[in-house]
Amino acid sequence: MHLLIPYAASHSEGCQAAMATLQLPHLQKLLRRLNPQAPDAGNELSWSPPHERALARSLGLPVTDGQLPWAALEAQKRPELARLPGAWAFVTLCHWQATTHEVTMRQLPMRDLSAAESDGLLTAMQPFFAQDDIRLYPDEPGRWLAHGTVFDGLPSASPDRVLGRNLSPWMPTAAQASGLIRLVSEMQMLLYTHPINDARDQRGAVPVNAIWLSGTGALPDSRPGPASAHPVMVPTLREAALQDDWAGWAGAWQQLDATHIKQLLDAQSRGEPVQLTLCGERDARTWVSRTPTLKQKIGQLFSAPPVRGTLEKL
Repeated sequence: MHLLIPYAASHSEGCQAAMATLQLPHLQKLLRRLNPQAPDAGNELSWSPPHERALARSLGLPVTDGQLPWAALEAQKRPELARLPGAWAFVTLCHWQATTHEVTMRQLPMRDLSAAESDGLLTAMQPFFAQDDIRLYPDEPGRWLAHGTVFDGLPSASPDRVLGRNLSPWMPTAAQASGLIRLVSEMQMLLYTHPINDARDQRGAVPVNAIWLSGTGALPDSRPGPASAHPVMVPTLREAALQDDWAGWAGAWQQLDATHIKQLLDAQSRGEPVQLTLCGERDARTWVSRTPTLKQKIGQLFSAPPVRGTLEKL
């Protein structure tokens, strides 16, 4: 059993304050019983967040910042697309909010977009992409799989990096990105005057005014099997963290400690092999099962490294 927990900590002042009083007894007990592995160190400006890097490694995917081929992996699951070689990307409808000083990502994906609206926008957008030799295939409402050579070797920022943030540091900058930047601008103009947005405006819905590219790249011709047991991604902390709701985040952590973490601790107590990966804004750290000696068992009764110190290192 392997749990992968994104947003386990943040370096923001609000999160640091919340951690000062955070009590996670099951996590503290579990960490005493597991062996820490070498951390996956990064920084908060990496295109791929730590939880995505950890997931990619567990699946045996190559880990290159901004080029985790999530779209290609999704396309491979569909027989009608798996035969198409080369690079893929996700194209996701979203809402940008512009002010005098910056442009901020406010919704990604669009929360209330219907399948009919998504299909209508796809029909309008497809010819523009076709002019750049990019083919769009439906994936889910408001998101499409895009196939084209331009996505090969193109870094792109994860949606989890850009939501709620100024987009300037996250726009594609690779040599082949100029055509895509133009395409993004064309989509903004198209969406601004599209009847679907007029209808959304009449009912008070947030307009769809932009697209975002992510999950870019191609799958390698061959890759090793999964590096570990396929982890269970636990999204409990994500929403509160992205909204800077650190009181809500602390409450979600306590719920997580009482449920998923307790289940992992119970499995470890039964002698089952377990893994735990905690991910922050910069780093990811993994702990794995061990067979303790008698001395270590005694030590577990008295040594209890504070959880806050562990989380602050993420």
